[in-house]
Amino acid sequence: MAAKELIEFVAKKLVAHPESVQVRLIEGDDGQTVQLTVDEADMGCIIGKNGRTAKALRTLLYAAATKSKTQVGLEITNQSQE
Repeated sequence: MAAKELIEFVAKKLVAHPESVQVRLIEGDDGQTVQLTVDEADMGCIIGKNGRTAKALRTLLYAAATKSKTQVGLEITNQSQE
């Protein structure tokens, strides 16, 4: 499973508004960045208490990227910032 699809699958299971989840893969010189955009009301679900859920998402992303030997980062934004 690719990094983008992995984050999209997990994020849609965590939030109350899965239809608002958007995931983009941004290619850069130093690797890839997965940009996760969720509804403003769901930011707490994605970040979690003390950032634990966000850290877990980054850990999953790191594990998937290690398998494909690439560097991948995670950026979390809400829809009001677009």
